[in-house]
Amino acid sequence: MHVPRVAVIGSGGCDNEVATEAEALGAGIAALGAELVCGGRGGVMAAACRGAQGAGGRTIGILPDGEREAANAWIDVPVATGLGPARNALVPLNGDVVVAIRGGAGTLTELGFAAIYGHPVIGLGTHDLPSVQPARDVEHALELVRKALREQGFEA
Repeated sequence: MHVPRVAVIGSGGCDNEVATEAEALGAGIAALGAELVCGGRGGVMAAACRGAQGAGGRTIGILPDGEREAANAWIDVPVATGLGPARNALVPLNGDVVVAIRGGAGTLTELGFAAIYGHPVIGLGTHDLPSVQPARDVEHALELVRKALREQGFEA
């Protein structure tokens, strides 16, 4: 079985409060032994990656650009797609579990793809959709991630 992956989705720009949540989430994902997958850019993505790397985790960024150099500084494995916003289909596809933090239209498209793929989705203050299991806070989100990974046969 492969190393579990958790996709973190959210806005490319965020305030300090959201960045703090995303960073704590990233650290928690690393502590679970999972790789963090995201869109590889700024905002929620960069904060989550910073947290994951700080906790010794591995990060994968699926970039909309054609250049790997466009990745944020905390991406270990940049994947250049050249697909623009169509890459939003690939981020949730590569997560065994998806966690959404806030987010706008791009996050909404990723949530739609996660539902199509049948991947568990946990939300922190994000879009209210039937496919999204809401979490009270980061700690609760990590409990839900751990549970979803275990249900898939991972040791988290």
